[in-house]
Amino acid sequence: MVYSYFPGCTLRAKAKGFDSSALASCKVLGVYLEELEEWQCCGATFPLQIDNSFPLVSPARTLAAAKKAGRKLTTLCSACYNVLKRTNHVLREDLDKRNKVCTFIEEDYFGDLEILHLLEILRDEIGFASLAEKIVKPFSGFPVAAYYGCLLLRPPEEVGFDDPEAPRILEDLLFALGCSPVDHPYKTECCGSYVVLQPGEPTASPSRLIVESAKSRGARAIVTSCPLCQFNLDYVQSGDVERGENAVPVVYFTQLLAMALGFGEEVLQFDGHLVPPGPVFRSAGVGGCEGAT
Repeated sequence: MVYSYFPGCTLRAKAKGFDSSALASCKVLGVYLEELEEWQCCGATFPLQIDNSFPLVSPARTLAAAKKAGRKLTTLCSACYNVLKRTNHVLREDLDKRNKVCTFIEEDYFGDLEILHLLEILRDEIGFASLAEKIVKPFSGFPVAAYYGCLLLRPPEEVGFDDPEAPRILEDLLFALGCSPVDHPYKTECCGSYVVLQPGEPTASPSRLIVESAKSRGARAIVTSCPLCQFNLDYVQSGDVERGENAVPVVYFTQLLAMALGFGEEVLQFDGHLVPPGPVFRSAGVGGCEGAT
């Protein structure tokens, strides 16, 4: 199975472990991600000004390039997925905006490309049952809380990823890896997004609520698909780490997958995490994180 791959900016900077763990895991699973040539930033957020078509130019270029490649397009980052899916929807449904954008990029594109998140490939095109058969280092009931955030799920009529109120795809992946999914009421709440870049305690409060919600229900780790969510949930616990207090690592779903497939630190790249994941997994004797920090 070969897919066009849009990594996005953050996976080549702050979230390198997200990218490397995905690429290594996919090879084992027979999934080949062919990176698009000369891709550019998707824009990070979908434009909220309905009368402004210019922010759609960058994601439209990506969609048109993937369409020319003749393969389905996949991405890992929740924000990239949200922008690409919603841009695709606009270009398919809004003739006026499509004409403006396509004239600007000098391409004919009709919003007819199939865009899949890697989680959808794992669920629908590989199958979690088949995935479970390839696991060499299962997590043996290790309690992990799934955190979806906003962008994977909303707006449901444009994204169409999972049930926006009661999603299951991350929990089903966790089951396949041998984890024990921890349910918690904040798994689809916003982490605070870019507001964390401003000083002041209120900016950290949404992330703190999410972390405490998961911890109070016994989670030893939190798994996500969004680099910004990962940073926010990680960052809000940085003081806990400095004080030696209990903190839960926040990892990408591909890092859990890579551990279960037997990969080590050279692929996991945990060194960029503020809450070190390695000691938590090692102490529990789960995953494939020998030597990870």
